Amino acid sequence: MRAFVLFLALCGVMPAWAMPQVAQVILVQNSGWMEPFYTDPQSQFKPLVAALAGNVAQPGDALVLAAFNQSLPGAPSPRALLSEQVTKDTPAHVRAALAGLETAHKPGGTALADTDLGEAVETTVTKVLGGKAGLVWLVTNNRNSPNNDQATAQRNREFYALIHKGAAITKALAFPLRMPVQGQHYHANGLMVYVFAVGPEGARALDAMLVAGRVQRVITEPPARLKPLDRDTVRLVPRKVENAPGVEFSMDAAGRLRADVSPAARTPNATIQWQLQNTMYPYTIAGATISARSMLGGENRPIALKTNTVTRLAPGRAEPLASTVQLPVAQLPGKWSMAALKSAGSAYVLPGRIELHLQGQRLELSQAFRERMAALFPGDPLPDIFTPPADIQASTAVLPVEVHVHYGSGPLVARCESDTDSE
Repeated sequence: MRAFVLFLALCGVMPAWAMPQVAQVILVQNSGWMEPFYTDPQSQFKPLVAALAGNVAQPGDALVLAAFNQSLPGAPSPRALLSEQVTKDTPAHVRAALAGLETAHKPGGTALADTDLGEAVETTVTKVLGGKAGLVWLVTNNRNSPNNDQATAQRNREFYALIHKGAAITKALAFPLRMPVQGQHYHANGLMVYVFAVGPEGARALDAMLVAGRVQRVITEPPARLKPLDRDTVRLVPRKVENAPGVEFSMDAAGRLRADVSPAARTPNATIQWQLQNTMYPYTIAGATISARSMLGGENRPIALKTNTVTRLAPGRAEPLASTVQLPVAQLPGKWSMAALKSAGSAYVLPGRIELHLQGQRLELSQAFRERMAALFPGDPLPDIFTPPADIQASTAVLPVEVHVHYGSGPLVARCESDTDSE
């Protein structure tokens, strides 16, 4: 570990280095269990890692590429292969660094190296990033067996606890990939690519990367969420508005709910039909009690829901939800007000949000995901790593809202004519 950190210091990629963008560390497993990924002539393992690095790391990012197994005296882990600030030449440098990488052996013998996933992640977060913002990518077959420990289920639970209990990791995703390979000693059906966002800035960088589609250029599988499980678990999508003349709802490209309101609309309530969608792949919301509030124009009001429970909502699925929302009519300026005159010909914008709360939330790993994991990692207790922590029994989803009141230019013209007449 000290040798790894020293190497980074010599290359200038350390927490103290002022960088315009978050640092990215790609950890590539090369322990004995990975033998078929390195020896099968048809293996797409190294091309995958190179393509991932070439798409997630952008010019200006600090990029570290490192191999990991389990650290032993004389054989530090992780071990840096490449450390540089990203330029147009970085993809070629990554391919060259990976070309000579092989499975590692224990010092002084022929035994293949063991694997410690937790050590690799913790060392990177605490020593390499030093707690600063960054993204840590982990490419692994998910065989977590320090000291050749066969209790992989327990080791996986410890790894999962590190992710959930560690305050430094703010967001964690996993991408299960099919990659059948056959080596001299072992065969495998698939790989797991994890990404851990460190700090709020790291989470924002990861969200922006996903929105931009940079990961999807390489990995088309949907990401399985590991963390967080207590927010943004569902999404509200408006279907139609009833009993509110002059009010229309829509979603903009940024995911905000937009309410377009006529200045003549003074209906105090609007009946909105929503689609409530589970955004927590791969978890089914087995059950929860739901409530909602609207925060608009300084008002904090409950939203009346037609149903207050959700049951067996599978990931990606949606169900109808009817609600009655109180509109902030008292906060909307009249058409002769100064605010309306300033907004003439455009719109007066009133920002706010809708919060949806899930209490008594019970999550279950979806059966389809379990079956996929069993096919990719036969015989491994992999789904245990996705077991939701028992202390996460509530979640909140926030929907940003903008109320747009459209004022015509009539009042402004009338005001101008009045001022002219007075002269």
